[in-house]
Amino acid sequence: MNIIEAKKYIYIGGEEMNKALKVFLFGLMAMALFVMAACGGTDEAAETPVEEPEETTEESAEEISDEVVELDGQLVVYSARNENFVQPLLDKFSEETGIEVLALHGADPLQIQEESGNVQADIFISNDIGALGYLHGEELLEGSNPEGIDTIPAEFRADDNAYFAISARSRGFIYNKDMITEEEMPKSIEDLFDAKWAEVENGYAITRGGNGGMIGNVSALRYEWGDEKTAEWIAAIKDNAAGIFEGHGDIRRAVGAGEHSFGLVNNYYFHQQLLEPTDNNVGFIYLDQEEDQMGVIANAAGVGLVAGAPNEANAHAFLEWVLLPENQVAFVGESLELLINSEYGAQYPPEVEPHIIEFADLKVQDMPLKELGNYFEDTKALIEDSGLDLDLR
Repeated sequence: MNIIEAKKYIYIGGEEMNKALKVFLFGLMAMALFVMAACGGTDEAAETPVEEPEETTEESAEEISDEVVELDGQLVVYSARNENFVQPLLDKFSEETGIEVLALHGADPLQIQEESGNVQADIFISNDIGALGYLHGEELLEGSNPEGIDTIPAEFRADDNAYFAISARSRGFIYNKDMITEEEMPKSIEDLFDAKWAEVENGYAITRGGNGGMIGNVSALRYEWGDEKTAEWIAAIKDNAAGIFEGHGDIRRAVGAGEHSFGLVNNYYFHQQLLEPTDNNVGFIYLDQEEDQMGVIANAAGVGLVAGAPNEANAHAFLEWVLLPENQVAFVGESLELLINSEYGAQYPPEVEPHIIEFADLKVQDMPLKELGNYFEDTKALIEDSGLDLDLR
């Protein structure tokens, strides 16, 4: 019986019944100690140490107290993902386990580092596996062995399972079909070196440098090209982009509305724009698919166990819970990302389903995703040094 099943079993009798049962059992133990003490009239009985049963009683009381905390306690989740994607998942966990979830949405991964001397979070949810890898490298995430971890391929998790990914995405260009055709669109990430793309109708859009998707994109280019060429690419897109936005959701809406011809986003933002009641005449270019090209840049979203988690038992419960097939599907939720375990059957709206392309059908950059963590912090410095601000000004 795993921890999730155990929780469900204990909850069958209701909280009040559990508490009453614990009080009754504790009372029986105390009565037994009293009788033993009263009957100790012989020398042999007097020589029998009473410390052992007393220590056992104290340990039992502590175990009962811990169990109450585990069942009725809290789970603190820091999340860097969109609240609309994460909160329904956390609500589902709370409803099924009885554990209250306190969520901080919009959290920066470096907040985990800043709080390392006074740990507040139990779980960190990231839309960038590089951020999880960075925290793990700084020993801010802790290894574990939750039931179900074998369902996650090795390339999508840390060697000690301190973090693992559940959903994945790739980079590319969303474009407005009323403004530019598929044939006219750039087909490689390297194409953005050319200033001619600044001349297309209303130009193209990118995110600020500190956006998680941009950091992962630049980290992948550093792996592929080295820092010098990557810095030149950053300078080029900063100079040539017609719009710099806070996030990819802003870009998809701007492209759909015709404010820009195309924009650099993750593929699931294209899926989301297809569901808009208007401004949905958009397409998507998966980049660098030719034989001599590097392949599309990929990234993944997942969870990490914070080292020194205040509610460690509940954190482990969450890891096992989210690894259940139905909850891996729930993790994808409204984001419309690609499920790593596609056989679990993530459901996509009919407007999106014909446009879903699995990674197996794409040429993907030959880079272990766990490598992104080795570039995370230095990449932000390179982006700034190359002239692209991390935050909008």
